[in-house]
Amino acid sequence: MARAFEEIAERLRRSTVEVRLRGANAWANAGGSGVIATADGQIVTNAHVAREAGASVRLWDGRDLPATLLARDARRDLATLKVEAGGLPAAIFGDSGALRVGELVMAVGNPMGFIGALTTGVVHALGSLGGFGRQSWVLADVRLAPGNSGGPLADASGRVIGINTMIVNGLGAAVPGSAVTAFLRRGASGISLGVTVQPVRLEDRRFGLLVLKVEPGSPAAAAPLWIGDILTGAGGRPFRSVDDLHRVLDDTGGVIHLQFLRGDRAVQREIAIRLARPVAEAA
Repeated sequence: MARAFEEIAERLRRSTVEVRLRGANAWANAGGSGVIATADGQIVTNAHVAREAGASVRLWDGRDLPATLLARDARRDLATLKVEAGGLPAAIFGDSGALRVGELVMAVGNPMGFIGALTTGVVHALGSLGGFGRQSWVLADVRLAPGNSGGPLADASGRVIGINTMIVNGLGAAVPGSAVTAFLRRGASGISLGVTVQPVRLEDRRFGLLVLKVEPGSPAAAAPLWIGDILTGAGGRPFRSVDDLHRVLDDTGGVIHLQFLRGDRAVQREIAIRLARPVAEAA
């Protein structure tokens, strides 16, 4: 039994890669992990790991390969990279819908410089998380650390049933495998605004979305929206979660009327932005 588990764990480790970002002068230590999705070099990871073009992927056998960003969905925190290689040990994806609380799971990643580190635990909960909209997550009591992001969460048979994304109240939170396989089938989709945002609570207890990044050449840049602006609503309706912004983007006919705060935040402003279909960014 122990021998069988070791073999399953080793197969999962070989399907896990290290993703590294290029810094200004050298390869940055910051990065994360990824999962080989196809034998011809398609790799799935977190959008916050593959947050910009120019990444390197290190395979289990030590090879370092340059990677091309194919698609990025900031809403679901997923991205796909492509390396020029064949015959890679692709992971097997399982049915996350069949998961049950208490089921044994394992996570592989590259936390704090430890390559191919493996940890085990059990599924703690399934479903949405407070403050993160209505999207589903797999919560497990696996030990994660910086560098695990983008790596696999797998069942006892080694089938990938989630992509590890963050730590919430001491538990590992993973994007369910069903969302991952759907993303791999469609790539990035929807309307692009071209911003990276973070939920914030304003002084008067209103909800807002702090703009952390504006993509050059995006509709947000043309408007313009600035880093530090706080988006508060659209079409006169206040935002209550990140999902509200994405829902507006999905439902729009091409122009979005955003309410936002800037500078001293004393005056609410409004701007009309003409949107565009994305090339590699979904939100």
